[in-house]
Amino acid sequence: QVQLVESGGGLVQAGGSLRLSCAASGRTFSGVAMGWFRQAPGKEREFVAAISWSGGTTYYADSVKNRFTISRDNAKTTVYLQMNSLKPEDTAVYYCAAPDPGAPTATMTRRAGARYWGQGTQVTVSS
Repeated sequence: QVQLVESGGGLVQAGGSLRLSCAASGRTFSGVAMGWFRQAPGKEREFVAAISWSGGTTYYADSVKNRFTISRDNAKTTVYLQMNSLKPEDTAVYYCAAPDPGAPTATMTRRAGARYWGQGTQVTVSS
């Protein structure tokens, strides 16, 4: 079992930056890939970024490449999402997610690959 708690969301102007954090607890965090998804009003939840246990493999949605960076600190059991050059279309509720233990990192590029979800944190980008 993994419990996930996101923080760091807020209101920012276009072009600004935010860093989201996801604190994980539960013994199965070890060896587990992690990911971020987002859901805008009236839209499906979509993949944003994923990272392997070691941090050596990352995946990004095309819409956030070169603007967002996913990272993790396993000693703190925390995953981060640094978001730069934010755009109004980045406005959404951002969710941290984890798959079943042992699942490949690529699993976290699909919503169906996530087994555990956080409660979400709102990010609003004003124009």
